[in-house]
Amino acid sequence: MKIHSFTIGPLETNAYLVVDEGSRQALLIDPGLGSEGIADVIRDERLELAAIINTHGHFDHVCGNAFFKAKTGAPVLIHGDDAVMMRQAAEQALAFGFQVTTPPPPDRLLSEGDEVVVGENRLRVLHTPGHTPGGICLYGHGVVFVGDALFAGSIGRTDLPGGSTEALLASIRRKLLPLPDETVVYPGHGPATTIGEERHHNPFLTGRGGASLLFDT
Repeated sequence: MKIHSFTIGPLETNAYLVVDEGSRQALLIDPGLGSEGIADVIRDERLELAAIINTHGHFDHVCGNAFFKAKTGAPVLIHGDDAVMMRQAAEQALAFGFQVTTPPPPDRLLSEGDEVVVGENRLRVLHTPGHTPGGICLYGHGVVFVGDALFAGSIGRTDLPGGSTEALLASIRRKLLPLPDETVVYPGHGPATTIGEERHHNPFLTGRGGASLLFDT
């Protein structure tokens, strides 16, 4: 499994292209503002886009859906609890001073324990509410894509509609911290980290003072 990482747009959202090198199939995770250039990688590497997956419904993680759906026909996947939020992406964006295309409706609603398949690789869906009600992480093959649940040294903001600090911390402790320490964490913003690094040093998880939220959307 090969992973392409892209930091894109004015909000520096991370998008990921997960490639099964045997079949040349790929998953696109969280195409946001300015993600259209990822289409060049898909073309140059002769990839077939198997699915577009959103870790949650905030506009900066879903507003590229329409472009890639139209270009590739790939199905759009999101947790059912964030499907309505995704449909409101254009309204969300206006509140932050951006104009975006309304995403198409999802083709498949994901739930805890579902699997997303790309070639010979499978990623398991972990439902991790807190940043949003339908936030998910995708785990498998020694990596986990966490959206805006967990960051290097921080956690996602919880002051937007549907957010809950208590729920987010519970999600992290129940679904992410049980993963092996060496699991590589690919977040929705900021640098990659590992479960072990965050378990031992993230101030939100260790109870140390001075923690401050990474204010993404």
